[in-house]
Amino acid sequence: MNIKGIVFDMDGVLLDTEKLYVKFWCRAAQFYGYNMQEFHALSIRSMARPFAIEKLKGYFGEDFDYYKVHNKRIELMDKYIEEKGIETKPKAFETLKYLKEKGLKIALATATGIEKTEKYLKMTDLYGFFDKIICASMVKNGKPKPDIYLKACKELGLLPKECIAVEDSPNGVVSAYDAGLNTIMIPDLDTPDRATKERLFCICKNLEELRNYI
Repeated sequence: MNIKGIVFDMDGVLLDTEKLYVKFWCRAAQFYGYNMQEFHALSIRSMARPFAIEKLKGYFGEDFDYYKVHNKRIELMDKYIEEKGIETKPKAFETLKYLKEKGLKIALATATGIEKTEKYLKMTDLYGFFDKIICASMVKNGKPKPDIYLKACKELGLLPKECIAVEDSPNGVVSAYDAGLNTIMIPDLDTPDRATKERLFCICKNLEELRNYI
């Protein structure tokens, strides 16, 4: 592979925040009487809002109030982060530094909004590594559609086949694979199923192992 760029998902790949989304989605939904469990929350990881709404209504019925629960999740998670801060995934800083020193272009493709993305990256000293930051609000369709990865490659001035995508969730893998990137998964909260594995160039245990493929 003639790799010139790498596009990272953020939550669960570089930041150890995916576990917080799952935890507080469940708490927020349960606060309003919906019996959301971990597997429900896991299924909407990295998923754009319209797709998440459809999936959650499939679980809990048409009366599921996505916006009310979503706002409660934000409230709970924001409070936690203000008190506890954010942890990076092991070797996140060192890996980004290594890639930068190799001369690779680096982008971020995340479902998180731009204000929070920038805030989280600055809190963890990762902000300066990225040539481009692409959020779901910047494209017509978020993950699992390919739009966000196509835009990331375009912004970097590279073809998808010249880029590696690094993801932790099945929804993100579908997005990157369908955009034509060489997709690597670093599983975070669950293991990939057969359909996910078929889309992957490889699976890495952690960011340090990722360096072996770049």
